[in-house]
Amino acid sequence: MTSAAQAHTPVNEPLPPARVRRVSWRERGEIALMSAPALILFLGFVIFPVITAAYYGFFKWKGYGPPIDFVWFENYRIILTDPAFLDTLRHNAFILVFSLVMQGPLAILVALLLNKKMRGRSIVRVLIFVPYVISEVIVGIGWSLMLQSGGALDETLRNMGLDWLIRDWLADPSIAIWTLMIIITWKYLGFAVIIMLAGLQGIPEELAEAAAVDGASYWQTQWRITLPLLGPTIRIWAFLSIIGSLQLFDLVYIIWGQYISSTAGTSTMATYMALTGRLSGNYGYGNAVAVVIFFISLTVALIYQRFVLRRDTEGALTGGN
Repeated sequence: MTSAAQAHTPVNEPLPPARVRRVSWRERGEIALMSAPALILFLGFVIFPVITAAYYGFFKWKGYGPPIDFVWFENYRIILTDPAFLDTLRHNAFILVFSLVMQGPLAILVALLLNKKMRGRSIVRVLIFVPYVISEVIVGIGWSLMLQSGGALDETLRNMGLDWLIRDWLADPSIAIWTLMIIITWKYLGFAVIIMLAGLQGIPEELAEAAAVDGASYWQTQWRITLPLLGPTIRIWAFLSIIGSLQLFDLVYIIWGQYISSTAGTSTMATYMALTGRLSGNYGYGNAVAVVIFFISLTVALIYQRFVLRRDTEGALTGGN
């Protein structure tokens, strides 16, 4: 009886193809209606300004009246050969690298500490995150008052008998860029910590418990288990930090002003754009600088997406036959 049943049972019979449900026109209309506001905002506040800036970048334009002095690629030639702009590129690269080096490890260590159960953990989390939500204007003014010559920091060092440590924190080109890095780390560390904590919440505690049973120490567990599983979170944070470093403007502009940033060695591409464009009345040139910054940021983002984030996006995609 069993043999007869097996004889009539199809072997290796192909499964019928899965039916693909067709989207009705009503559903398409609902999708279009729901996405239209976001699409309009994106086109109006992102795509249109980029196209407009690219258009004005081909003119020598003072910001009023129709642009008539067409100069082709002259603005772009000046930008890419201007030593001041090349200096800002180096400053942005320095800020990008050391933002990752200084904030990343520190944020991971703080997040590991705050991920433990302890008294006052919620209060500490709030205190670490507070600098990030404070306005850049307030942060810039506060730090500039503390770090100016004869300011709070100098007076504190003098009262402690550490006069030999007093420096011109904001104007000395040898240390001004490091002053900026400390301020940036203080301002944005909380954001990095929150992101790392969110990533740690997704790691099962059973893995650490199993490693402890096998005799692994706390730091071995973090190195062998936690950090690899935290990799996607670290890469997303690094991407956000890179884009922010390339577009840094407000803190430098507020603390170092319109002209001191270039002599102090803290100028960025964005402050160069403001100085040579709006403040100089050369809006065509300023638009060309904006386009250059846009394409530099876009290129870096695409390269990072291609070689770093690709493993995460491919791992998140599933497909069927």
